Amino acid sequence: GVRLTYNCCGSLGSFESTMKFDQNKTSSRRKMRKAHFSATSVERRVRMSCGLSKELFQKHNVRSLPVRKDDEVMVMRGKLKGQEGKVVACYRKKYVIHVERCTRDKVNGQTVHRGIDPSNCVITKIKMDKSRKAILDRKNRSAEGRTGKSAMEVENMAGVD
Repeated sequence: GVRLTYNCCGSLGSFESTMKFDQNKTSSRRKMRKAHFSATSVERRVRMSCGLSKELFQKHNVRSLPVRKDDEVMVMRGKLKGQEGKVVACYRKKYVIHVERCTRDKVNGQTVHRGIDPSNCVITKIKMDKSRKAILDRKNRSAEGRTGKSAMEVENMAGVD
């Protein structure tokens, strides 16, 4: 829809056009913040997704995945940019992940993991299991993914001639 705003004198102020693609989704800041902070653990898992590296994207044709323990990630933004390591914990309550060598020393000498936002990371190695394979097959964007064959089967058949 088109929204017209009027200034204090009653004359036409600014002309702003907004377009909503999905009528069931809100664009209200208040509602989005409420959804973010009162999200259940299941919803937080999906919100805590990481992009896949270029190699993994080409292999699986999937843009991103919810990050999990034992995945290997690379930090792309922030003070720890460039560091790689295994995910030690997904701290859903705080919306952060703890990565193996991303720590800091406290004043008392204790080392603690630094919380990293998953959106600032990229997955470099996936901890593969049955459910993760099913997610990758479901999210596969290529034509082969829709034929019912998994990305692994297609890759294995590539060398057969």
